[in-house]
Amino acid sequence: MNADKLISDGIVTLKPSDKCSFALLVMKEQGESVLPVVNDKEYLGLLSESDILDRGDMEASVDSFDFIQSKPFIEENKHLYEIIRTFSTLKITLLPVLDEEQHYLGAIRNTDLLNRISEIFAIDNPGGIIVFEVNENDYTLAEIAQIVESNDAKILNLFITSLPEVGKIEVTLKINKIDIAPVLQTFSRYDYNIKASFSEDTYNEGLQERFDSFMKYLNV
Repeated sequence: MNADKLISDGIVTLKPSDKCSFALLVMKEQGESVLPVVNDKEYLGLLSESDILDRGDMEASVDSFDFIQSKPFIEENKHLYEIIRTFSTLKITLLPVLDEEQHYLGAIRNTDLLNRISEIFAIDNPGGIIVFEVNENDYTLAEIAQIVESNDAKILNLFITSLPEVGKIEVTLKINKIDIAPVLQTFSRYDYNIKASFSEDTYNEGLQERFDSFMKYLNV
């Protein structure tokens, strides 16, 4: 999934000629702490509420700010993983999207991105989570899928974290079964090192922890 498919609805842009007082009003109405500044189709940068309050001049125009250090963006054809990496690296709440000619297309809210990731990772789907380690040379997706399916279950999502210091891979696996005991037993028989498992009562919390690890991994 690319950036142009993840553009959020309803994000208002500011013009260079807008006053700071107007910009603050729009931010309050939109529930945003930062907004893109766009001149026709040219993206100039992000203006934040803190920028305006630090300046303290409500009559100053938006174009009086220096946007050189505040011009994050991502190109429309960048993949979801690169979008996550950019959000994680820059610690921003809004990421403008530009086309190949560097024209402003819209922006992605971090909250909308997280909601989309939640759908992709099937966080709201009933099921269980299994976290295990395997040697890098022994990792095979086909075998993992065979173990799960042999217990009449299906993989809802899977992601891995490399552990190069120990030559292993950590796998976080979500399946569509709440009773995961039979699957755990099968993985153990195949000598997989089970690190953690989460059933219906705990899987949302557990997946969030693994998702946080995934975000850190993308930022390496």
